[in-house]
Amino acid sequence: WLLNVVPKNGLRTNDPSYKHYIAKWFSVLMPKIVPFLYGNGGNIIMVQIENEYGDYYTCDHQYMIWLRDLYKSYIKSNALLYTTDSCELESLHTFKCGTVADVYATVDYGFWIKNIPQCIQKTRGIQKEGPPVISEYYSGWVKYWGVPPMNISSSDQFISTMKDTLDLNASVNIYLFHGGTNFGFTTGAFKYKYDEYFPVETSYDFSAPLNEAGDPTEMYFKIKKLLKETNFVVSNEISPIPAPKGDYGVFTMQPLVSLFEKVTQRIEPVENNVPLGFEVMGINTGFVMYETILTNDQKDVTVPVNLTISTIRDQATVFIDQVQVMNSIPRKYENIPVSLNINSTVQKLSILIENQGRINLGNYLEDRKGIFEPVTLGNHILGPWKMIAYPLNETSWLSTIEPQKHVVLPAFYKTTFTLPDNLSKPLDTYLDPTGWKKGVAFVNGINIGRYWPSAGPQITLYIPAVFLIPYPGVNNIIMLELEGVPENLSISLVDKPNLNGKVNEVN
Repeated sequence: WLLNVVPKNGLRTNDPSYKHYIAKWFSVLMPKIVPFLYGNGGNIIMVQIENEYGDYYTCDHQYMIWLRDLYKSYIKSNALLYTTDSCELESLHTFKCGTVADVYATVDYGFWIKNIPQCIQKTRGIQKEGPPVISEYYSGWVKYWGVPPMNISSSDQFISTMKDTLDLNASVNIYLFHGGTNFGFTTGAFKYKYDEYFPVETSYDFSAPLNEAGDPTEMYFKIKKLLKETNFVVSNEISPIPAPKGDYGVFTMQPLVSLFEKVTQRIEPVENNVPLGFEVMGINTGFVMYETILTNDQKDVTVPVNLTISTIRDQATVFIDQVQVMNSIPRKYENIPVSLNINSTVQKLSILIENQGRINLGNYLEDRKGIFEPVTLGNHILGPWKMIAYPLNETSWLSTIEPQKHVVLPAFYKTTFTLPDNLSKPLDTYLDPTGWKKGVAFVNGINIGRYWPSAGPQITLYIPAVFLIPYPGVNNIIMLELEGVPENLSISLVDKPNLNGKVNEVN
C-alpha cells in the first residue's frame, strides 16, 4: 500500500509523504518500546536508526537527520542510538551515506570477512571514540528457494572469526542468535544489480546458535566455550535444553475445491480493459488470477502462437479453459514469448500470478506485484481482464465445503487429526509435504508458510506447539496445492526438520 501513496523513488528519502507514514507508525510503535529502554529500567540498551543505509542509492542526508531527530524525540538519553553498515564493500561511500552525526556508527559482517582490522580501521574515520561494535555478526545466511545454500559445513570458521574480533577488543552482537520462521507471507526476497530475483524460504533458521525451534546447536556450545576461554563468562548462565518434538504420523489429505470454483472467490473480482497490479487493487499478499475471454479475432492465428506477458511479478502459471498448458514461468522470463497451441474452441485464458515475497534489501525496494503491462497473443493485445484476488488472509470458510473425489489444480486439500491422549500438552512438530509440489499450508487457520519441496532445499515446515489443539480437540491442516500431488495424498507430521533437501533450480 505504501507504494500507492509515496512517489516513485520516494522510499527512504526526505519525501514528505514517506516521512508522514513513518511518523504515524512511530506514534504507535515507540510508546510500546519506551518503557523497556535501559534508562527506564528495561533491557534495551541500543536502538538502531535505518539499516545499512550506506548501501542504498539515495544517500539522503536530510532524511537521516530527520529520522535521527524523530528517534531522539522518543528515546531521549534512555538508550544509545546507532547505525550499521556493511564492511564488505570497497568504497567509503557506505559509511559516508549510512552514518549521521551524534549517532554511534557500527558495522556488520560474516565469518567469511577477509580483513577484520581493515574493516575496523574504516569505521575509525567516522566513529573516532568508543569500542568497535559489530552489531550484526552473521551466524549464517538466508536461503532461497531453488538455490544451493551457502556452504556452512561447520561452525569452526564462525568461532575463529569471532575470536579474532574479540581479540581486537570489539563488541559483538550475533545475528541471528535465535533462528526464526517467516510464517504467513512474511518472506522477503533479494535482487542485486546483476542478479535475478531470489525468493526467500519460509524457514529463517539461518544456521543460528539456537535453531528455528529454539534448541541449542553445536555452534551454541562452541560459542559458550569461546566466551569462557576469553573471560566473558556469565556465572548464572544456564543453557537451554532441546524440547521434545512430536512424531504424530501420516495423514491423508482430502480434495476440497479447485481455485477455479466461484466459492473460492472471497473478494469481489475487479474488471478492467488492461491488467492491474496487486497494489492498485489493494492486494498485499497471495495470488491473483487474471482471466480474459478470447475473441474469434484473437483466436484466428497461425499455431503455435506466441503469448507474451510483459511483467511477471513473481511467477505465472498459464491455463487454457482451466487446463495448465506449460510449466510455471518465473519472473526472469517476463516479456519473453512462449508458444501456445489454441483453436477455435478455446474460450478462456487464465494466468495465475503468485507474489513470492517483496524485495527487502538494496536498491529495488519498489517491488510491485502482478501484471501491470499489456499481455499479447501474436499481434493481439488481450483484454478486457477479470482479476480475482486470493490474499489467503483466512481459511475458515473452507469448513463448510465437503470433500470431493477429484479436484482440478490449483486446489485446496484438508485433513483433521487429534493428538495422542497420553500427551500432557502439545509438542512442536514439522509438516513434511514430500511428494507434493508447491503451495501454502495452514494449521488450525494459521498460515505456516509456503512449501516447495520440488525446488528445495527446505522440505519441512515448522509447527510450534502453541498452534496445536490438545487432546481431545480436533486439529486441521489445509493446503493450497498449485502444481502436483502424490498419488496417496499423504503428508506427515515428523519430529525432525529437513532444511537441506535436494535443490532444483526454479529461477
